[in-house]
Amino acid sequence: MTAYAIAHLHPDGPANEEVLEYIERVQSTMDPYGGRFLVHNAPVEVMEGRWPGALVILEFPAIEAARTWFASPAYQEPAPLRTRNMAGDVVLVDGVVRDYDARSTAAALRAEVLRPGAVV
Repeated sequence: MTAYAIAHLHPDGPANEEVLEYIERVQSTMDPYGGRFLVHNAPVEVMEGRWPGALVILEFPAIEAARTWFASPAYQEPAPLRTRNMAGDVVLVDGVVRDYDARSTAAALRAEVLRPGAVV
């Protein structure tokens, strides 16, 4: 199942030389794990709430590939070039299957809530 690495980054200003070097190097760390950029610092259109910062979304063929990439020496070596210069949150998450239907999730959640002895 496809998995994603999502980063919500908070740059303090324009990218400095370390951040630019990180950007130049990061793709080659993802290639062996099948990673690719889906979103990279594109402007966001905020529809609800606030969204300060930048968004990066990476796609991997599976969650294990994303975990292995993130923990790899190839990625961990340049990672401080970014983390020293920009705070942020990074998460890994599984996607849903191709024919996913949210109604099945609602039904499962409803059944759990209605289960005798369930704590609501």
